[in-house]
Amino acid sequence: MLGALMLATGLIAIDATILATAVPSVVADLGQFDQFPWLFSVYLLAQAVSVPIYSKLSDTIGRKPIILIGIGLFLVGSLLCGVAWSMTSLILFRLVQGLGAGAATPMAMTIVGDIYTVEERAKVQGYIASVWAVSSVLGPALGGVFSQFASWRGIFLINIPLCIAAGWMLVRAYHEQVERRRHRIDYAGAALLTIGMSALILAVLEGGSAWAWTAPPSIAAFSIAGVALVAFALVERRAAEPIIDLSLLGRRLILTTTLVALSVGALLTGITSFAPTYLENSIGTVPLLSGLAVAALTLGWPLAASNSGRLYLRWGFRTTTVIGAAISLAGAAGLVAVAPWPNPFLVALTAFVVGFGLGWTAAPTLIAAQASVGWGERGVVTGLNAFSRSVGSAVGVAIFGAVANGIIAAGEGEHDYDTIVAASTWVFVGVAVTAALMLAAAIAMPRERVASGEPTD
Repeated sequence: MLGALMLATGLIAIDATILATAVPSVVADLGQFDQFPWLFSVYLLAQAVSVPIYSKLSDTIGRKPIILIGIGLFLVGSLLCGVAWSMTSLILFRLVQGLGAGAATPMAMTIVGDIYTVEERAKVQGYIASVWAVSSVLGPALGGVFSQFASWRGIFLINIPLCIAAGWMLVRAYHEQVERRRHRIDYAGAALLTIGMSALILAVLEGGSAWAWTAPPSIAAFSIAGVALVAFALVERRAAEPIIDLSLLGRRLILTTTLVALSVGALLTGITSFAPTYLENSIGTVPLLSGLAVAALTLGWPLAASNSGRLYLRWGFRTTTVIGAAISLAGAAGLVAVAPWPNPFLVALTAFVVGFGLGWTAAPTLIAAQASVGWGERGVVTGLNAFSRSVGSAVGVAIFGAVANGIIAAGEGEHDYDTIVAASTWVFVGVAVTAALMLAAAIAMPRERVASGEPTD
């Protein structure tokens, strides 16, 4: 069972880093450089809006059918991405991939919470972390190899055998008993959430690039986002079985861990989505080397996460999270400091520090949230955490992309050394600010009794 969950996690872990190193090759083949942030945003958007829906369904019909649906969608999306004929089609097929990831990632985390105690999860975390460790090196390396020596299409087609293997293992190994009863699906909430988030990402990513911030399309997109998200909040308060139970945010522990998850998502994509392009377009770093530089982040993460269990069992969730957030802030500040002098080894060093801090931040906050509820709420709580991280990633990459595109546009669209370095430096400043906000949220977490598995507010 653990092997099946590790493989399912590996699917998404590899995909998190494999595309960034191949972006220049994709753009060289398909064109439309200004649209490349959408390759990440549309994936993260689909993942974000689908996570709470899948998570709610998993609390009603069970985890197994949801995770298998997710793997199936991810397989179909990967196959379609591999045969994409334009940037528009590739962006559309990445949406299908994101819908699959929205089920696979939170379900794997939820199943771990179901079948292992808090103490056991401290050990299991080491195994899950090893998946991220391998993927952190394998993903960028494969992305660089395919884009440099073969075709960027291989980065998607390689997912197909992995999806088949993961699905087969889960069918054979995972058996659950679910109490069947009638449920009321929150269709209105799901629709409003999708509309609101889509309009928000569109407004942020295209504002200042495709149109001016004060232009009618920008105003319309922000207006639609605001109305839809306010309506979503009102609908969720009255829904019999809401997609996202907003009352959970009234619990201090859930609120603070949710804010940490938002920051983790933005931090992760801020570096992995922009650092490779920064290195390749400024000093001509080859894709393989730029990918390995970014891999340092996702290598530092699992190295720290594999030991985080011992720390939170001894010191508590809050203390462990605060230490991790402080380390990430130090790494992000270092990245800003070295940004004017592009160097893959300096990027690798600072990215490793950021990732090491995230390893002591992401897992303890998720486990703390899971341990505070029973089986009937664990899927929703895990989904809220994953949703927040996905929203952070989607909104973060959109904001960072808007900043980069705005500076490039001010430079009359030139992609020369000075313009690329200036745009990337400001993106990294945004990453550092995000790290500071994450530290503030970690400090606001309540102290808890770890041994009982029931954090207190």
